[in-house]
Amino acid sequence: MTDEYPIFEEQEPFAEEESPFEGAEFVDNPEPRCPCVLLLDTSASMKGKPIDELNEGLQALRKELLEDELASKRVELAIVSFGPVRVESDFGTPEFFEPPDLEATGETPMGSAVEHALDMIEERKETYRSNGINYYRPWVFLITDGSPTDAWENASHLVKIAEQDGSLAFFPVGVQDANMDVLAKLGTRAPLKLDGLRFTDLFVWLSRSLQRVSQSQFGTEVDLPSPSGWTSV
Repeated sequence: MTDEYPIFEEQEPFAEEESPFEGAEFVDNPEPRCPCVLLLDTSASMKGKPIDELNEGLQALRKELLEDELASKRVELAIVSFGPVRVESDFGTPEFFEPPDLEATGETPMGSAVEHALDMIEERKETYRSNGINYYRPWVFLITDGSPTDAWENASHLVKIAEQDGSLAFFPVGVQDANMDVLAKLGTRAPLKLDGLRFTDLFVWLSRSLQRVSQSQFGTEVDLPSPSGWTSV
């Protein structure tokens, strides 16, 4: 699986006025950032073993990233759950990332969740720019086991524009009875189907992929690891 990444985006000038604590997180760690939003379906259909396995997978993701010295400084994770849409964890490096104990409830407002993630990314990019921090192309990693219960067409339109202009990488993953047809229309990449409930293997793959991106050089192509260890045909 290969993807080309325009590594850094153009900076804007520093903000003239900042609060005393604004940007404090970048003082001790001025490394470029690789932001990733995890969009996680926590609707009622995920109740039981699926949500338990998802929670275990998030713990594995944090552990893997912490073991990589450079990725632990550069990768930033945020979690948005949907069922309803809720920010479980705002952007932070693995050291400050505390995987939440997700619970399954509600419907599947996937469209609203995607749009909220895109807004978060734009806000985070502005924070990087105002603090003179370079950043890699942001990732959105969507995991769902169902069909959207809200309008998703506008979210699809926004994702496709962002992917086509190189400002976003969107990865959809279907679990169990996920509507793969809708997932195929959300972005420009073909969705992948999780083999059973192998969330831990999925998040280990995600960690290693983000590690490669965060360690890449300007203008280079990034070869991502094969997802064959956690996908089904």
